[in-house]
Amino acid sequence: MEKQQNSMATPALLRRFWPYMARYKGILCFDLFCAALTSVCELVLPLIMRSITNMGVNDLSSLTVSYILRVGALYLVLRLIDGAANYFMANTGHVMGARIETDMRRDAFDHLQKLSDSYFANTKVGQIMGRITNDLFDVTEFAHHCPEEFFIAGLKGVISFIILAGMNVWLTLIVFAVVPVMVICCTRFNHMVRATFLKQRRHIGELNARIEDSLLGERVVKAFGGEDLEREKFEQDNGRFLDIKKETYRWMAAFNTTTRLFDGLMYLVVIVAGGLFMLYGKIEPGDLVAYMLYVTTLLSTIRRIIEFAEQFQRGMTGIERFCEIMDADVDIFDDENAKPLENVQGRITFEHVSFEYPDDHNKVLHDLSLDVRPGEKLALVGPSGGGKTTLCNLIPRFYDATSGHVCIDGRDVKTVTLESLRRAIGIVQQDVYLFSGTVYENILYGRPDATRAEVEQAAKLAGAHEFISALHSGYDTYVGERGVKLSGGQKQRISIARVFLKNPPILILDEATSALDNESEHLVGQSLARLAQGRTTLTIAHRLTTIQHADRILVLGENGIEEEGTHEELMAKHGVYHKLWTGAAALDKPMM
Repeated sequence: MEKQQNSMATPALLRRFWPYMARYKGILCFDLFCAALTSVCELVLPLIMRSITNMGVNDLSSLTVSYILRVGALYLVLRLIDGAANYFMANTGHVMGARIETDMRRDAFDHLQKLSDSYFANTKVGQIMGRITNDLFDVTEFAHHCPEEFFIAGLKGVISFIILAGMNVWLTLIVFAVVPVMVICCTRFNHMVRATFLKQRRHIGELNARIEDSLLGERVVKAFGGEDLEREKFEQDNGRFLDIKKETYRWMAAFNTTTRLFDGLMYLVVIVAGGLFMLYGKIEPGDLVAYMLYVTTLLSTIRRIIEFAEQFQRGMTGIERFCEIMDADVDIFDDENAKPLENVQGRITFEHVSFEYPDDHNKVLHDLSLDVRPGEKLALVGPSGGGKTTLCNLIPRFYDATSGHVCIDGRDVKTVTLESLRRAIGIVQQDVYLFSGTVYENILYGRPDATRAEVEQAAKLAGAHEFISALHSGYDTYVGERGVKLSGGQKQRISIARVFLKNPPILILDEATSALDNESEHLVGQSLARLAQGRTTLTIAHRLTTIQHADRILVLGENGIEEEGTHEELMAKHGVYHKLWTGAAALDKPMM
């Protein structure tokens, strides 16, 4: 489950949102101007009706055809202005909201690119996707309607109060006395609705993660006959989401019912108090008509605010979820004085390096020192959990050492730019990741500015050109999601071609052949041997037979480096490596 965070206060969220709105303040100001124009038509209509009614009641002879036509022409002009202003609000105003949503999504994605592996290890992908897609959809409507609706409501409220106070101050005060009570009650319900919306957003992320997990593992599900188990887990999450929505609708129903009761109360005040004032000659009949129309306009505006309250809470929830991404700490970043790493020779030095994972403080390396010469082929072996992969992850700064220094050519990796550091390092992993696209696009990822001829040459060096050419569309063959249309050996050779194209001086091979069959392992092994030529290479060995020709072999264990030397030297010692080698050979299976 994702860690639950305390809900942020609305003013704090609005302050975080304002910089995105401020980029389009010119459009916003004109949008509010148009909102004011649309309000004029509604506010003028009661005055027109008041004038006609009073003239008809008090002096019918003064109500001429010419006057009625002039008033009608005025109202027609106002309606045309209202139509033009409303078109701008509905069109350009919504586009402004969409641009703000786009800007926020871009910033969220950029921030995600900077976060370390520990963040993704503790946060479900479904949650992340929900935050940068669904949650930000609601921001478009919020960004457009929030300032617009509140501006219109405030404008109509103030102008209505001024006009009505000019007719009868006491009746106006009685009518408007209901508004603060209504606002207080609605605000309380708003908080409850907001809380349930936040629970909805968090749980839909969990539901997305559950669906993603089940669909990506569909072969395992089918292989183990786990369909019923997956349905049961999904039904639990789906039922929980239904319960949250029920809670949301209960609060929304209470919210809407309360506002309708206040609507009736305000009309009741106008009918009773207004009727009494008219009975005692304190107000004209036309004034009472204007009162009723203004109250209707005011209630219509309040209802729009109430209807918008749901969208407001959705928007605030979306902003809050966005802020949770943006507030995630960037653990790995460039030092302000970082310089590019250039002319890399490939010397790698570990100076008294210790490391523990930041989330669970699991200590993996302790006071490890190591010097890897330029061009040296270094193999790392040992039991799982001995720190082989962790040691290699410190070089490209997927994690930073807890203490000590990791250096390349004598320069601490923390003092060079991440872009230049990672450009100098090529990584081939056991779990190959191919992007959804063509074979060509996946190889080109190694160096996006490469020519097609360079891509094909990289594939030839990786031993992949022949099988790629045999595919139905050659290099333009679609590989499917995560390369599902290719075999393990084919995917691995494409990943090797990607590194050939990158042409880095330092190479890390993380159990690159352990998941392959013997034939594929042989072909991939040949490709890796060509790739390693002339490069400083660190190989994490899963099968000991793949590293017996390494320049140096390190045996890592709980106490750090337990043995080191060539294959022959380590076998002659009859120590840990000898036991691992003879044990793996006797069992005729890879050493774990």
